Amino acid sequence: LLVDKGPARSQIKLATSVAKYDLVAAGLAEGVVSQDKARVITKALDKIETNPIASAEDLVLAEKLLVDYATRLTANELRIVGKRILVEVDPVRFEDAEAKALLAEEERAQQKTALRVWDNHDGTVGFDGVLPTSMGMRFKRLVEAYAQPRKQQLVAKGAPLPPWERLMGQGFARLLETVDPAALPRHGGDATTINVVISLEELRKDLGIATLGYDETNGTTISAAEARRMACNATIIPWVLGGDSEVLDAGRGSRFFQPIQRKAMRLQQKCCQAEGCDMPPEWCDAHHLEPWAAGGKTNLKDGALLCPHHHRLAHNSAYTHERLPDGTIRFTRRP
Repeated sequence: LLVDKGPARSQIKLATSVAKYDLVAAGLAEGVVSQDKARVITKALDKIETNPIASAEDLVLAEKLLVDYATRLTANELRIVGKRILVEVDPVRFEDAEAKALLAEEERAQQKTALRVWDNHDGTVGFDGVLPTSMGMRFKRLVEAYAQPRKQQLVAKGAPLPPWERLMGQGFARLLETVDPAALPRHGGDATTINVVISLEELRKDLGIATLGYDETNGTTISAAEARRMACNATIIPWVLGGDSEVLDAGRGSRFFQPIQRKAMRLQQKCCQAEGCDMPPEWCDAHHLEPWAAGGKTNLKDGALLCPHHHRLAHNSAYTHERLPDGTIRFTRRP
């Protein structure tokens, strides 16, 4: 057939499974049951076959019901029905068994729960994990709550849409940045509490490098610009070191905008203050027009709402920005 090994194995596996079930085989041959649906049905039937409570008659009835459902359900819908098909065959016998099986499945899911996080050493952190279904769907909905408004903004502007995976990643990052500090354990503290270690020489550079943590061995390096951006929304404790790692200055936690100030800024500014951007205020950060570390004040006059994209530009040394007479902020890339 000139097919690759993977599809060939899949076809052979399907043929072997279907050969055990006459109704599924007939439905597949007649085109009533697609290959995807046949896989779903045979998987459900194989599970019933190993169920000590189910009889041969139960298996026959389940096959008949699933083939009938296949004529009006999608493969995913059929998969959901397949998990509960024995309850339809005999509710009296199988409802309690289903409840027990569900509890056992949830217990196994708790044991499988895991999260791995690693540094890719290219400015990104990778992670993967497994969550119980209830928590996984909750996580998905929370991230979508941040990704979907961004998508709608781009659609309204007629801008090209990035891949949905990227919007979800950006939504997840936004979710982490807006976690309520009051809801975190004592280890968490504020939205982020960072120890930033930076040498006096690096501090004086436009393009400085800082370390998150207490040393490069146990910490992660970031740009000074990223540290300043994070300082707008979190507590940052700068440690300035001399040539022999002597502590020249231990700063204090920076003062960030209070909730009542943010509300006032939303009423006044209505949206992101970058020129041409209309991101709603709920999705914006409060930015110090004059950096707090340079003597800027945390007040309404010196604060501006910026969406995450323009907030990064404000701390990016490759760009300059100026406030226009109408209050908006224009960003210009340095030549």
